[in-house]
Amino acid sequence: MKKGLIILMVLFMLPINVYAMTVSSRSACLMDTESGRVLFAKDKDNPRLIASITKIMTAILAIESGRLDEVVTVGEEVLTMYGSNIYIELGEKMTLLDLVYGLMLRSGNDAAIVISVFVGGTEEKFVEMMNQKAASIGMRNTVFHNPHGLDEVTQNKSTAYDMALLSSYASKNETYMEIIGTKKYSVQSDRKSYLWYNRNKLLGSYRYCTGGKTGYTPKAGRTLVTNASRDGLNLTAVTLNDGNEYQTHEELYEYAFSQYKNYKILDTKKFKIDDAYYPDKIYIKQNFSYPLILEEKELVKVEIKLKKLNQYQDGDVVGLVTVKLNGEEIHHQKVYVQMKNEKKGLFSWIRSWFS
Repeated sequence: MKKGLIILMVLFMLPINVYAMTVSSRSACLMDTESGRVLFAKDKDNPRLIASITKIMTAILAIESGRLDEVVTVGEEVLTMYGSNIYIELGEKMTLLDLVYGLMLRSGNDAAIVISVFVGGTEEKFVEMMNQKAASIGMRNTVFHNPHGLDEVTQNKSTAYDMALLSSYASKNETYMEIIGTKKYSVQSDRKSYLWYNRNKLLGSYRYCTGGKTGYTPKAGRTLVTNASRDGLNLTAVTLNDGNEYQTHEELYEYAFSQYKNYKILDTKKFKIDDAYYPDKIYIKQNFSYPLILEEKELVKVEIKLKKLNQYQDGDVVGLVTVKLNGEEIHHQKVYVQMKNEKKGLFSWIRSWFS
């Protein structure tokens, strides 16, 4: 194998303007959900009590269980719950999907405990699932001890950054986004009917808000996670211990929408390299977009490194494309070759896909 050829494309070097913001929360994080870029942060890595925004994790585990259509019979675990409830009764039957709506719209602690037993077998096993999921997402400063967020007996702690990671992960699930974006939901169990209104006030007061989850305990203060979308920017905001949380979230979003634009840096349809060593087509499999302020365009560089293979077949990896902002890597992906004369059969397509 011979190595060589480095192609460096400078896309857009001016100094970056600094935009100062002050928020009332103890911790805050504003994140682009697609790229994971943090657009604003305040004490984002300090673990704090998170109250009912815990239920984002409970909801996504319930959704990913694949059992939303199954009927759940409320067990004795419901008798231990207090605080914010949807007031389901022992022995009452309701689908898991309806329970998740009650969990997210009305912050039902009773819904949380019933969901945990149904999905996990026991509350303890479900909590293990919560922590395993947190670790897989990259939530390094998070520990869950219960599925609801009450903190008088056991306590859940996380950071604004970790909760933004969780919200970004969950936002890629269509069912989750549909649930948290619902303003009103009616339910009929085997015993009674319910009508729930979403407690997230931002959903009604801010036109770009697409959903979220509220939280409060006396120890944690007011916690809030929301989502908002505008002009191709999909964002999530997290505030911990903030008495003016809705105004904070709106200000964070307005700041981001006024300062940032989502730029497509890599485009699969326009990606082209003319290289004498590879007469066949060189391509990438994924588009890549990234939020930038205007001055940052000048600091974006795309570097493509190709390795010269003595022999290659259709779908082989022949290099790596790396995107850097101000010298720091923000993205990379593999570069492939497509042979012009090879007729692609079923096995060739399968090989290309898995490579």
